[in-house]
Amino acid sequence: MKLLRDLASVTTELQGGAVSIGNFDGVHLGHARIVSELIAQARAAGGPAVVFTFDPHPVRLLRPAEAPPPLTWTDRKAQLLAQLGVDVVIAYPTDEALLNLSAGEFFQRIVRDSLSARAMVEGPNFFFGHKRSGTIEVLRRLTSAADVRLTIVDPLVVDSDYVSSSRVRKLLAAGQVDEARRMLTQPYRLRGMVTHGAGRGAKIGFATANLAAIDTLLPGLGVYAGAAYTGGVRWPAAINVGPNPTFGEQALKMEIHLIGYNGQLYGEPLEVDFISRLRDIQPFANVQELQAQLQRDILAAQTIAANTQDGKLD
Repeated sequence: MKLLRDLASVTTELQGGAVSIGNFDGVHLGHARIVSELIAQARAAGGPAVVFTFDPHPVRLLRPAEAPPPLTWTDRKAQLLAQLGVDVVIAYPTDEALLNLSAGEFFQRIVRDSLSARAMVEGPNFFFGHKRSGTIEVLRRLTSAADVRLTIVDPLVVDSDYVSSSRVRKLLAAGQVDEARRMLTQPYRLRGMVTHGAGRGAKIGFATANLAAIDTLLPGLGVYAGAAYTGGVRWPAAINVGPNPTFGEQALKMEIHLIGYNGQLYGEPLEVDFISRLRDIQPFANVQELQAQLQRDILAAQTIAANTQDGKLD
């Protein structure tokens, strides 16, 4: 899979296929449905399956105060799309020039001139061009005139509601990572840098990595089972998002106990999957009660992580 960050890098062999344009934030099962059709259309056209996405999300330029926290960073998004079979991801740098293109100019410049696309695949709520003036009906007219095959994919319904990035975001913000995972192609992952904490975890027998500089959505307060990735190795993990009330601390922190890991992580990047919620944050009467609960959390997290393959619980 090729990840490009401009249109100048689009070579002849990357043209003449099918393209889907959108944010693809989180790469959920609704996106997977679109990608499946995209691949089918690309193979029928004899060209690559191309996803054209934006970096950053256009709303961060248009209405920064309303911009939601992202669910994926660009490289992670490309990785997830590659796992679904996409051939090319173009993460186009969003700027004023792009946002000021009319629907017709956007279509001509990107779909026709740059990609020479023979097919397009979109969801029913797709908008494009200046002030979202390009509706599905506008796209139908443009593709018809250019002899580009257009396929509109129905949205996916899970539990009587549409799967969407905003729905996943709300679930994660509420700490409902189990429900969110059912709508994602892989467990929710974030990344950050390991920084020095109070060192209290190591003193009571449960060393943790304190994560900072997180650039995507932080799930709601709670204790979670997950997995952490460092040096290309996956470690089962117990994750705490929130304060440490037993010690009278109210600062929001994200702490990860990598089960079985004994190395040094300070100053290193760390990626963390959230697989399942274990419990709420709660104060304990003393350190001994806290230690006993942490041991139960670790045992549960280890079992859950061991039973998770390719994002699915066995």
